[in-house]
Amino acid sequence: MIDFLSTQWHRDMSFDAIVRLRDDLDGMLQRIRSERQIRPPVVKCPRCGHVGECAEPYVSVRAMLLSIIRFNIDSAEPAQTIEKAWNTYRKHNGLDVYGKANAATANITGCVHSESIHGHQG
Repeated sequence: MIDFLSTQWHRDMSFDAIVRLRDDLDGMLQRIRSERQIRPPVVKCPRCGHVGECAEPYVSVRAMLLSIIRFNIDSAEPAQTIEKAWNTYRKHNGLDVYGKANAATANITGCVHSESIHGHQG
């Protein structure tokens, strides 16, 4: 995933291109987890005490941008500038942390079990 990110990343990418790159990386993560049969960790819900697998992990745009710095794909200053601009763009356009319309990923952000136990997404 790091090699793919380093070959695809460039500073002048549009936010649409950044979201597409995030989508590609997230797809890679999901394939790796599936092929290796990696299950999510078991956690205790702080709301209700339910013990079970937490939600599947997904790659956010911010995580991707932080990876660019962490793995020395680009220097910190430009990546941090892009991260700040992304956050402004995301809020202005009603996007979630994955670059999708907020309603499109509502089920990703809540407790996996909350709808059946609490009667709503939480």
